[in-house]
Amino acid sequence: MTITEPGTAPARTTTGATTAATTPTMRRVARRGLFWVVLAVIALVFAVVVTLVVGGGSGGGVDLGASNPAPQGAQAVVEVLRQHGVTVTEASTLEEASSAAGPGSSILVYDPSGYLDSTRLAELRGSAATMVLVDPDFAELSVLAPGVRAAGAPTSKNTLSAECPVVAAVKAGSISSPARTYRVGGVGTTGCFPAGNDAFALVTTTSAGRTVHVLGSTDVLSNDGITRAGNAALALNLLGEHASLVWYLPTLADVPVTGPPSLAELTPGWVTPVIVLLLVVAFATAIWRGRRFGPLVIEKLPVIVRAGETMEGRARLYQRSSSRLRAIDGLRIGAVSRLASHAGLPRTASVTEVVDAVAALTGRDRHAVRGILLDGVPHSDADLIRLSDQLLDLETATARATTPGSGHRPGE
Repeated sequence: MTITEPGTAPARTTTGATTAATTPTMRRVARRGLFWVVLAVIALVFAVVVTLVVGGGSGGGVDLGASNPAPQGAQAVVEVLRQHGVTVTEASTLEEASSAAGPGSSILVYDPSGYLDSTRLAELRGSAATMVLVDPDFAELSVLAPGVRAAGAPTSKNTLSAECPVVAAVKAGSISSPARTYRVGGVGTTGCFPAGNDAFALVTTTSAGRTVHVLGSTDVLSNDGITRAGNAALALNLLGEHASLVWYLPTLADVPVTGPPSLAELTPGWVTPVIVLLLVVAFATAIWRGRRFGPLVIEKLPVIVRAGETMEGRARLYQRSSSRLRAIDGLRIGAVSRLASHAGLPRTASVTEVVDAVAALTGRDRHAVRGILLDGVPHSDADLIRLSDQLLDLETATARATTPGSGHRPGE
C-alpha cells in the first residue's frame, strides 16, 4: 500500500507488516550535508596549504630570467641574441658568473633583492669587458659605476629619445619610460634618453678600464616591454656587443652564511615527506570514519517495549521537532490498513481504492475522505488534532457500516 503526498514523488511505502514514513525537511537535508561541506572545506584548505608550501615559490618564474617565458621574463631577447650568434650563459652565483665571464665578454647584472654586498660587488668588478647594470641600487653604483648617481623616478612618462652619441642608443632611437633614472657625475660618463631634471634612463661610463652601462628600465629587456618603442634595438645592441654574454641574476647562494644554522638546515630531509604522509593519512581517515553508513534497519532487540511507551516517545519527538505531517502520516498509515481490512480489500490495495471503498460504504464525499486520508496537511497543532479526530470518526463510521446488525445506512 503506497501513500503519496500531492505534488511529490512517492515518499512512504507499506509492504507486508513493515511500515515506513518519510517526509524530508530542509533541516534534515542540511544536517545530512553538513559533514560533507565541512570535509570539503578541510580538503580545500589542505590543497591551498600544499600549493603554497610546494609550489608557492615558483610563481611565474624569476624576473628577467633568461629562460622565463612569462611577461616579466626575458626569454625573448635571449633567444634573439642566440640566433645572432651570441653565446648566452646563465649564472645564479658569483662563482658561476666569474668563471663564465672573461676579457672578451659582456655580463648583465640584475640584483633587485640586494643579495650582493660591497665585497661581492668588488669581486665582480673587472670580470668582463662590458658590464650592463639593470636597475642598480646605491651599493652597485658606488662599487661598479662610481661616476653615476641615482635620480629617482622620471618626471616624464612619455617615450624618451636618445639624444646622445652612444651607438646602441642611436640605433634604438627611443625607449619607453623607465622606472628609475640616473645623473652623470664624472668625466667620461654619457647620459642617454633624458627624462628631465638632468636625469637619464641610460648612462654609459668607464670603470677600471671597463665599459659600464647603467640601465634604469627592466621593460627594455622583459618579454612584455621588448616590443615597445626602440626597446628591442637598445637591448640587442647593448647585450650583443661581444660574442659571449653572461646573464647573471644573483640569488640567496651569494649571501654570506653567518650565525648558527637555521631550523630548515637542522631538519632531516625525511621530516617533510613524513608530515605530508601524515596529513594524507588523516584526510583518508576522516573520509573513512565519517562516511555515511546508510539507512537504519529493523533489528530485533532482547528487550520488550510496551506499545504505549513507544507511541508516547515518538509523539514527543514529533512535537519537539514540529513534525506534524510526519505525525499525521503515522496515524494515516495505520488507519488506511484498518479501513482496508474493514472494507474487505487486500493488503496490496492502493490508497485510491481504499478512499473509493470507504466513501461508498459511509456515503461521504470522496474528496473529503481523500483529504482526511492523504491530502490534508496540518499547519498547526489544532489542525493536527482535527485531522486525528476525523480519522477516528472515519474509522468508526466505516466499522459501523461493515458490521452486520448495526443498523447503519450509507450517508448517515
